[in-house]
Amino acid sequence: MADEELPVPRVPPLPEDRWDDVLKAVVASTGPLNVFTTLARHPDLFASWIGLGSRLLMRGTLDARVREIAILRTAHHRSCEYEWLHHRRLGLEAGLAEAEIGALRLDAAAHGWAPADRAVVDAADELHATGTLSDGAWRALAGRFDERGLIELVMLVGHYHMVAFALNALRVQPEEEE
Repeated sequence: MADEELPVPRVPPLPEDRWDDVLKAVVASTGPLNVFTTLARHPDLFASWIGLGSRLLMRGTLDARVREIAILRTAHHRSCEYEWLHHRRLGLEAGLAEAEIGALRLDAAAHGWAPADRAVVDAADELHATGTLSDGAWRALAGRFDERGLIELVMLVGHYHMVAFALNALRVQPEEEE
């Protein structure tokens, strides 16, 4: 959306004078991101959701590189520019190269992924396309992850699909670049 005008948010971010303690704590850690200040308009749902999101993003068992490959591939599949922009930065911080991040917008075969990373890309693709994993995809992942990691990866992809649905449908806007 480089030169295009962004659509108007369907639900605007919550003004700071209406932030509750949960949102204030989140913002103290992350800054006033529109994803949080928008979803916080439903305080009970936000308080429950932020726990799962924080667990997956900051206290999960998957290493940051794997997590960001899965999230960025999901953001690509869901055409979620907000999610993509935020996780592009996190992907770089996790050690992904620019070429790898760019390749997450391409056919999986267009990049020379290491087999372990390719299994994550393929899993995100299969989950997006079919809502499940084939036995072959499961075996490829099971060679890399323990039981907890397998559960977490599937939950992570599903979670970021849900977040992308919300961000896209609510038309949450990226923050202004400073």
